[in-house]
Amino acid sequence: MHTDTERCVRAVRSKDARFDGWFFTAVLTTGIYCRPSCPVVPPKPENMVFHPSAAACQQAGFRACKRCRPDTSPGSPEWNQRADAVARAMRLIADGTVDREGVPGLAARLGYSTRQVERQLLAELGAGPLALARAQRAQTARLLIETTTLPMTEIAFAAGFSSVRTFNDTVREVFALAPSDLRARAPKRTPGPAGTTGTPAALSLRLPFRAPLTPDNLFGHLAATAVPGVEEWRDGAYRRTLRLPHGHGFVALAPRPDHIACRLTLTDPRDLTVAISRCRRLLDLDADPVAVDDRLRTDPVLAPLVDKAPGRRVPRTVDEAEFAVRAVLGQQVSTAAARTHAARLATAYGEPVDDPDPEGGLTHLFPSPGALADLDPETLALPRARRATLTTLVRALVDGGLRLGVESDWPEVRAKLLALPGFGPWTADVIAMRALGDPDAFLPTDLGIRRAARELGLPSTPAALTARAAAWRPWRAYAVQYLWATDSHPINVLPA
Repeated sequence: MHTDTERCVRAVRSKDARFDGWFFTAVLTTGIYCRPSCPVVPPKPENMVFHPSAAACQQAGFRACKRCRPDTSPGSPEWNQRADAVARAMRLIADGTVDREGVPGLAARLGYSTRQVERQLLAELGAGPLALARAQRAQTARLLIETTTLPMTEIAFAAGFSSVRTFNDTVREVFALAPSDLRARAPKRTPGPAGTTGTPAALSLRLPFRAPLTPDNLFGHLAATAVPGVEEWRDGAYRRTLRLPHGHGFVALAPRPDHIACRLTLTDPRDLTVAISRCRRLLDLDADPVAVDDRLRTDPVLAPLVDKAPGRRVPRTVDEAEFAVRAVLGQQVSTAAARTHAARLATAYGEPVDDPDPEGGLTHLFPSPGALADLDPETLALPRARRATLTTLVRALVDGGLRLGVESDWPEVRAKLLALPGFGPWTADVIAMRALGDPDAFLPTDLGIRRAARELGLPSTPAALTARAAAWRPWRAYAVQYLWATDSHPINVLPA
């Protein structure tokens, strides 16, 4: 979008927050860059230059605006709605791959050479993988500086910098302030309950999103399907354990009118960036609800559903392999039965953890594929065919024949899933929709979808419904949420 100068200028003049993250405005006369909704008086059009990423602005020598804080705007929805190499690279960078594995590791995951990856990112984003990862480190550093009392040395390494000097130089260059000055300008923190702020292990954050957002089925789905010991709904928040690269963590997420309240407890602060990225993916916070709803409103049957509760999101996952296992456990059984099977698996094979909340009920990390490799199928209270499906899935995940992650190629993974015994279209598509993030995944064989279709006067056979749903592309996964929401199932109700 940044190449459409006229459209960008209109967005800046109207201070349209819907475009935050889509592009950034660099002001030639001041040397700063802003988000489109920056509250200051818009500069003259001839003094504006538009860039597709914060990293491109920084690489061009611009500093982040201190008013609108463009580095904290929602991520571009493009990276979650596309499946090409650039979008997959951006999802991997957000997940911390460059910091952990370097550019060669990023390229290896994508199946390209480092030169190809750098060339594609430069062509589309105006910055290479190192610059994009550097911009993300700067944002993480700012977050830690402003919300914790950690020493600057610890913040430098927690944010992913290789040295304190690089940390200091980057913060000064990006924000035009020294780290100590950034901390001095931050709002004064008030002491909270033990374990909530001011310690290396706990952070309270605000996760931004593009309005509108209807939280009912989003949080309702997560709460209704929560695996006891791994997830819970407590005190108005969805809580769960997290398996992270450097340790484990706990997160509590609660809907607010203009943000998601996020409380993270980490065993290693280096996992902050990854944890935030996974929480944003879980709640689909980088979606563009206006684009989605505008397309779905073109169908006269869906239009009233969209108008009633605009901005529905797709409830996703923080761990793709975990969701695939749970999808198999949930085949042809009730939500309650699926939770019971998953809880037994977590208790028997998951890693025990201590909940930082004395009143909380989180006891385990969901078992990794490696932990399930020695699973005895005879111990599972499942039909024999379902046991075979589960053990086959686990073997494929462990030996690398099936890789599920933010870098996954959606059509390729779907084909591999359908080739496994016991995997039909419903299982493959629900994994594509909720684990891999495919915004166009569709579930025409789902009983809830077929029931909703009949009640709304839509075709109820899978083939006919799929044909009708072609008009909803590329947002059929969101149409699924609106159709599911017509039912009175607990997944559609925000818990008290």
